[in-house]
Amino acid sequence: MDLLEYQGKQLFAKHGIAVPSGEVAATVEEAVAAAERIGFPCAVKAQVPIGGRGKAGGIKIAADAAEARAHAEAILGMDIYGPRGEGPFRVERVWVEGGSDIAAEHYASVILDRGEKKLLAMVSARGGMDIEAVAEEDPAALVRRHIDPTRPFTAQVARPIVEAAGLDEDVRDGAAEALAKLAEVAVAEDATLIEVNPLIVAADRQVLALDAKVTIDGNALYRHEELAEIADAAEDPQEAMAKEKGLTYVKLDGNVGVLANGAGLCMSTLDVVAQAGGAPANFLDAGGGSKAEAIVDALTVIASDEKVTAILFNIFGGITRCDEIAKGIVAASGQIDLRVPLVVRLDGTNSEEGLEILAEADLADLHQETTMLDAARRVVELAGNAS
Repeated sequence: MDLLEYQGKQLFAKHGIAVPSGEVAATVEEAVAAAERIGFPCAVKAQVPIGGRGKAGGIKIAADAAEARAHAEAILGMDIYGPRGEGPFRVERVWVEGGSDIAAEHYASVILDRGEKKLLAMVSARGGMDIEAVAEEDPAALVRRHIDPTRPFTAQVARPIVEAAGLDEDVRDGAAEALAKLAEVAVAEDATLIEVNPLIVAADRQVLALDAKVTIDGNALYRHEELAEIADAAEDPQEAMAKEKGLTYVKLDGNVGVLANGAGLCMSTLDVVAQAGGAPANFLDAGGGSKAEAIVDALTVIASDEKVTAILFNIFGGITRCDEIAKGIVAASGQIDLRVPLVVRLDGTNSEEGLEILAEADLADLHQETTMLDAARRVVELAGNAS
């Protein structure tokens, strides 16, 4: 689960990491009132779970209330795409933050290195820019050290990392303390990634986290009631609906709805759709032995996504019976407005019976294919025509 910036900063403050004062706002009036309480200049920052907000126009500096209002009006409701085309993400909240007199910008992070099964601390004196570019252009500028899980990671232990990164002598203690606290957050909150870019040095030489990118291990949310509440509030509508219905569903960025039985077949279907030139809109694993009711639920979830312009059923029947799948498709067509073409490929247990059920139902805009590749090609064609 990715936290928004303000949620990450609230988590930082809980663990004693210095952050600028700020307030979250969901309306223009709330943003203006927050700016007046915080004082000027202040920053109005879009709250979306991606980077590159500044380049997209999602971070603005306000010198007075009029500018705060204008920036909030422009940012709230805007769609922001990630640096790799992710999204769009609609801005529903802004973080209004007190202005910082920045003397230097650095980078600090603590991530879970799954290969080494340890936390990895990283520090660079070159903050405020794309850290991947820094690592590529000048690998020595990004200092990496694994954290020994058998001993406390104190500021004293963290200081050599800060020194190796070349931060100014007078801020090394503050930066080391911040790095140690970031590791504390990672352990205490089950975070798999914590990134601060930039970690700033203010004019008074105080070290502050000016940004907060935090990813929490979703499997550990049962240990963190307050974070679980955040996850529920931020959950995508289709994913929330799928969870309620007991379905394995992940929303993606494309327009081709995908339903298959079994995680392996579902992943293969996503690949074949992409091979055919399409973009999957979701991963939905109906699971083994799915009954007609489960298919109705699955179609309800997929069809509720307005981005979906065609749906592919790719079923290989083992314990899953193809006639049950077919009954589910027919039942769903009578209960919900599917509004998009369906492409169905049934193979395996009771596939002939399933195909007969679909033929007798004579559903509008239903297309049958015998191979996975042909089905993928057909659904991509239909999805393009529908869009």
